[in-house]
Amino acid sequence: MICIAVCDDEKYMSDRIRTMVSDFFSGKNMETAILQFSCGEDLLKYNGKIDILFLDIQMRDLDGMETARKLRADKFRGILIFITVLREMVFQSFEVQAYDYLVKPIEEKHFEKTMERLYFSMKNASEASLLVQKGYESRIVSLDDIVFCEIIDRKIYLYLVSSEVVDYYDRIEHLETRLDNRFFRCHRSYLINLKHLKGYKNGIAYMDNGREIPVSRLRSREFSGVVLQYMKNL
Repeated sequence: MICIAVCDDEKYMSDRIRTMVSDFFSGKNMETAILQFSCGEDLLKYNGKIDILFLDIQMRDLDGMETARKLRADKFRGILIFITVLREMVFQSFEVQAYDYLVKPIEEKHFEKTMERLYFSMKNASEASLLVQKGYESRIVSLDDIVFCEIIDRKIYLYLVSSEVVDYYDRIEHLETRLDNRFFRCHRSYLINLKHLKGYKNGIAYMDNGREIPVSRLRSREFSGVVLQYMKNL
């Protein structure tokens, strides 16, 4: 489910954007949860997940630009789309990594163009990346960057080519369904990326980051076949 927030102090505009967003994602057969906020202060108090935020720049008291700065400072990593009546305000949007902006009154043609571009980006990201949810923070990790995955006490650890380790709570069975055929579950506690496999001997998979991963006896025969098939498809 995609979590979307609309923050605009004009109820008519907030309702219009909600309807347009709902209609767009319904047409893509994607489920959404849409929240509405009438001011930046209320938005900042919200602690739930937001994947896409439509934020009015010209609001009373705390304006949208300052609201966006506070959100980014608080580690908000969602997609930000500004709503504005002043085109010149757009140049400030780079400061807070805005994805795009919509000028009031919002033209359906411009809205559709922005949303189709966003949908294409989201679709490509989901096909080649893993969306990791940790608390209220989301992060997209490229599948190519994952050397192997390990589970310890209900927590998943992703070991990346950069030597960074990303951890979050999940079941390895669930993670396995979200990965593609470059990954193989060689052990009940490990999933390895065949792209980063250097060699295999005596029940040990040697990864290109220097780590040695055990391959269980029950999976060793299947492992050899999977590696051969993967190499044929390169």
